[in-house]
Amino acid sequence: MLDEFSLIRRYFHHAQSDSVVLGPGDDAALLTPPAGQQLVMTQDTSLAGRHFPEDMPAADIGYRCLAVNLSDLAAMGAEPLWFLLSLTLPDVDEPWLEAFSAGLFALADASGISLVGGDVTRGPLSVSIQATGAVPPGQALRRDGARAGDRILVGGVPGEAGEGLNQWQAGRRDGPAVARLCRPAPQLVLGRALRGQAHAAIDISDGLLADLVHVLKASGDLGACLHEPALMTLLAKSPALSALAPAMRLSRALQAGDDYLLLFTQAARAPVPAGSHVIGEIQSHPGLRMRGDDGTEHPLTASGWQHF
Repeated sequence: MLDEFSLIRRYFHHAQSDSVVLGPGDDAALLTPPAGQQLVMTQDTSLAGRHFPEDMPAADIGYRCLAVNLSDLAAMGAEPLWFLLSLTLPDVDEPWLEAFSAGLFALADASGISLVGGDVTRGPLSVSIQATGAVPPGQALRRDGARAGDRILVGGVPGEAGEGLNQWQAGRRDGPAVARLCRPAPQLVLGRALRGQAHAAIDISDGLLADLVHVLKASGDLGACLHEPALMTLLAKSPALSALAPAMRLSRALQAGDDYLLLFTQAARAPVPAGSHVIGEIQSHPGLRMRGDDGTEHPLTASGWQHF
């Protein structure tokens, strides 16, 4: 059976960028930060059965766990640089490790991020990744800059991953919704494009409403009104949600997590980035509301993923 160091050499030594002076295999990594840039750091831990289905394919687990961290970097407008991986395994399953590392490095290579170290130990399956990116000084996107009168935009169709989880739990293992669950696409290009354009940004991990509330609270207890006709038109275009009744589509979009799309605010006259959609506006009075076809507003209650 492979020991810890043999396992690391076989499955987690990989091509690295020039900024990596010393990568996996020593006590710690040696890295060269980009000159004149601010570093952006994030960390997420994913547990089997809690953050991903226990029977999800290993390649998808590797891909997904890195995507979650890259989405945080995207929400800050950062360029990915390096990541650390701590992997807890119930046993050494070499086919599983080969598939896991293949999925992990498929996304790492596509995103330009290098694995520079970490740890492997025995225990219940969990994946912890700490990712670092860089952003020009003063240009990082933040949650706390929304302003009354801003438009609220989303970088895709929310609710698709939530429907994917629902389908997975019902026994389905393919289709567009399941694909969105297994392989979320961190919006790194959009995040960088929003530097100097978005007043506030966050990635949708806990649910659109729940994450919008984070922005509102951070920005001084502002409020928001979402536009039901705009949301329904957007959701009707989604193949992943096509089998759902309209009311259920809306529920998935507002409450379900794991989309890893960017939710952001910008001035009312700012150009809408490609692939993004206006779904509401920031208001000065606190609370969440939905405006219907007839122009009337009714209150919304935010609920989403709960970590405890």
